[in-house]
Amino acid sequence: MGYRTDRFFYSFIIYLLAFILLSAMGGEIFAADLTRIKIEKKIEIDDENIVLGRIAEIEGGDPALIQKLNDVVIGKAPLAGNSRDLDEHIIKMRLKQNGIDPDGLVLQVPPEVVVTRSFIEISEEKIKKLVTDYLAENLPADRADARVKDVRVAGGLRLPTGRITYKVVPPRNGELLGKIPFSINFDVNGKLHKRVWANATVEVFAEVLVTRKPLGRYKPITEDDIEMQKLNLADLPSNVISDPEAVLGKRTKRAIGAKTVLRANLVEFPPLVKRGDVVVIIAESDGLKISALGQVKKKGALGDRIPVINFDSKKILYAQVLDSNTVKVDF
Repeated sequence: MGYRTDRFFYSFIIYLLAFILLSAMGGEIFAADLTRIKIEKKIEIDDENIVLGRIAEIEGGDPALIQKLNDVVIGKAPLAGNSRDLDEHIIKMRLKQNGIDPDGLVLQVPPEVVVTRSFIEISEEKIKKLVTDYLAENLPADRADARVKDVRVAGGLRLPTGRITYKVVPPRNGELLGKIPFSINFDVNGKLHKRVWANATVEVFAEVLVTRKPLGRYKPITEDDIEMQKLNLADLPSNVISDPEAVLGKRTKRAIGAKTVLRANLVEFPPLVKRGDVVVIIAESDGLKISALGQVKKKGALGDRIPVINFDSKKILYAQVLDSNTVKVDF
């Protein structure tokens, strides 16, 4: 009786061990068939989207499922240089939204996953140099005295990694003189990513005409009345005069103080004819010359076109002043 009991006991132990062993092996075989997703605690990416295949190690025996998992978009990537936090709940939610049951997967996700977007930093000094280099290449060759006094930028910027190109854009129809606003467009992989603004101050010193002394209204200008002075054109109007020949023989339009920078709108040729003067009207074409008498209806200087009435036809013609006695009409 005791022999049978012992035999039964030993058989039970053997069957129990075999069951445990088979259960363990079966569990391992079952686990081996599951797809595993492993995500590290800290990850750096350089894409616009957080894609599961770029932040996780995915292993399993189902190639179609692995490919589907690789393509799952978890969310938008943070801005360049910034981070975004993920957790297991977000991962599972995105899997379900893509028709994947997370309970059929082995997920190894830390309590908090930090995803950082890689970046390239463009410093404030680099942006200033881009503007300075642009000015050095585009300032007119006749402005040898031009210098970039100052370039101001709000700060640097961070761009996503990729093929970075830039373009410095000056103001439309703006002269590269004085305070100039620029925009700098930064492209990443051929697409505009960021536009920043800069202001540059360009000085150009040149010789301009100034008055030596006060000049009264309609005062004929002589060499004793003017002198050359080197000034910053950025501080002056665009119509300043730098050639003495451009004012000699002219007169002032109004009273001008001493040390005044002469401008085109401050001087004029003295009128050669005035309203009521009788002049000869001439017309020439292919060797044919016709003349007639007329009366001036408005004062005019050399080269001005003024209305003149023809005594013979009583018609008003527009003629160019040639001298104090003669005007010419187109024929």
